[in-house]
Amino acid sequence: MTVETNTPSSDWEQLWLPLRPLASDDLRAGIYRHTRPQALGKRYIETNPRAMSNLLIVDIDHEDALLRALWDRAAWLPNAVVENPENGHAHAVWALKEPVTRTEYARRKPLAYATAVTEALRRSVDGDQGYSGLITKNPTHESWNASWYTDKLYTLSELDEHLSTAGFMPPATWAKTRRKNPVGLGRNCSIFETARTWAYREVRHHFGDVQGLWTAISNQVHHLNSEFPEPLPHNEAHQIAKSIHRWIVTQSRMWLDGAAVYEANFIAMQSARGRKSGLSRRDKSAQVWKGATE
Repeated sequence: MTVETNTPSSDWEQLWLPLRPLASDDLRAGIYRHTRPQALGKRYIETNPRAMSNLLIVDIDHEDALLRALWDRAAWLPNAVVENPENGHAHAVWALKEPVTRTEYARRKPLAYATAVTEALRRSVDGDQGYSGLITKNPTHESWNASWYTDKLYTLSELDEHLSTAGFMPPATWAKTRRKNPVGLGRNCSIFETARTWAYREVRHHFGDVQGLWTAISNQVHHLNSEFPEPLPHNEAHQIAKSIHRWIVTQSRMWLDGAAVYEANFIAMQSARGRKSGLSRRDKSAQVWKGATE
């Protein structure tokens, strides 16, 4: 039997990191930035700071949400479950030992890893697939029943091990299919991967024009971000564009080699594709001719 522990508000404030979070008493009336003390008086608060994620939260829209969050996971209990007493729906919270940053190119893999682990946690409780993770129920507010179960801080690999053993970690192919409808941390990964691929093709129009390339990448990133029902904060999208641009102009051989090498490689690639296509057509014609003469 899982034993609930009582955790004071001061402990939650250590786990919860935003300094000027979005907060609201009524989500339909909008969410606005407040000072940290003001936000802690609201029913709903921003989950993580804009530049990092140290809390993984799953929205469980079932009457038995608390039972689902605790069932058969003694070694990886949520730190807290914040329940709506009117319908039993709840947010389950897992706190990380090391926050995952969401801004720099070098952090893409940990971010994608955190996205997959969050998806596995969602699957483990049949949580809401559309939950963005931006806003959570404030566990210190009297509107909710907040239950605390552990002060353990988890690593992603530790959660991965438990979730894999239980059969909840998504397959490698999930990351590609999820780009079609990303939410939560997946929005960041989706924008980065889509814009990065687009930028590699866009380079050919901006050789020698660093500022022109930056403008194109920045516009594309913010365009992709605007297509989400709940876009990333402007600064987070800006950092994604900055990461892609910085890598291209400092690390990409295509950029460093310049337009002449790019054109030569492009012509060679097109010629190779043409030869391959020609051989394929000849082989197909030969098979058709052979079939007709037999």
